[in-house]
Amino acid sequence: MKKLLAVALSLVLLLTPLTVYAAESGAPSVSAQAFVLYCVENGNMILSKNENARMKPASTTKLMTTLLTLEEAAKNDRVITFTDEMTAEGSSMYLGAGEKLRLSDLAAGMMMCSGNDAANAAAVSISGSAEKFANLMNARAAQIGMEHTHFVTPSGLDDDAHYSTAYDLALLMTEGLKNEAFAALTNQKSVSVNFIEPADKRMTYTNHNRLLSLYEDCIGGKTGYTTAAGRCLVSAARRNGVTLVCVTLDDGNDWKDHAALYDYGFSKLSGYAAPDGSFCVELPCVGGEQDTVAVMGDRDVTLVVEGGRAEEIQRTVYLEPFVYAPVTAEEPLGRIEYTLGGELLQSVPLVAAEDVAYHREHKNFFQRIKELFSHG
Repeated sequence: MKKLLAVALSLVLLLTPLTVYAAESGAPSVSAQAFVLYCVENGNMILSKNENARMKPASTTKLMTTLLTLEEAAKNDRVITFTDEMTAEGSSMYLGAGEKLRLSDLAAGMMMCSGNDAANAAAVSISGSAEKFANLMNARAAQIGMEHTHFVTPSGLDDDAHYSTAYDLALLMTEGLKNEAFAALTNQKSVSVNFIEPADKRMTYTNHNRLLSLYEDCIGGKTGYTTAAGRCLVSAARRNGVTLVCVTLDDGNDWKDHAALYDYGFSKLSGYAAPDGSFCVELPCVGGEQDTVAVMGDRDVTLVVEGGRAEEIQRTVYLEPFVYAPVTAEEPLGRIEYTLGGELLQSVPLVAAEDVAYHREHKNFFQRIKELFSHG
């Protein structure tokens, strides 16, 4: 068995801090009063303007309402009966009193056609009232790190106490993309909903996010508009392992601005998906009920690098030549390190894939006597 020690390999990879501001030469001109271009993999702003200015987010608010609705639906995708108290002015998925559909269908109505009625129905169904649901929204915003956000309505209709920022909305979209149901829904150009009551009602809702058709790499987002807020757009795009989120607030030219910002961001960054989650080796296990233990990578990582420094990245695997039993599944047994110029950029744990119990050997009388004297 070969010793698995400090094996250094070069990869096209990782995570270099990058912060570029709108004043940088070559950056696109943007019409928005506030905007952010944010890299999901390393959490850095590539370009920004007034990123922490508190502004009206309009229906981009529904990113939070949709996320909370899908999380609740994952636990219990119950049937919702639409009532008069759930009605709302503005954009709608055209729900009528007495109609029944599933909670997850309300998420589709919010994300596709920006249904205010769907947002109200979800809020009342989950929390009992829109006011109580707003408390849930604000608690989740605090968890995400949205420090300059306060929600009042589930739909995003104007209220002086309802505000967010371009940076906070970028964090919210990033959080949403971690949820498989959210990521799948926001990427759809249209969704069909089969109502439970009336049973013969089937509606197809088209996504208001035209960027899904206008920009090849777009993977989702949410539009918003009120007279007071202006045009708002939160979107995400992915290319060659790099995921960017763009937020523009009060922007009359948002489709063009998002495309230009993405082109700029992708020209500055390149990425490589390191499949460390599929890393697996057998390590000798001394004193165990089996001779080896499987060791696997803790997770896959997407590594982002600026410019042409990719060839400088070093990948090193650290493992001891053997381990002693007992071993517990998920127990750290090593790591994979990525370095650039001697600086540690990323470390991925290597963990036991299984339990290995200590082997208690059954010894006869003469073996025990021999051991007794040999230790004397």
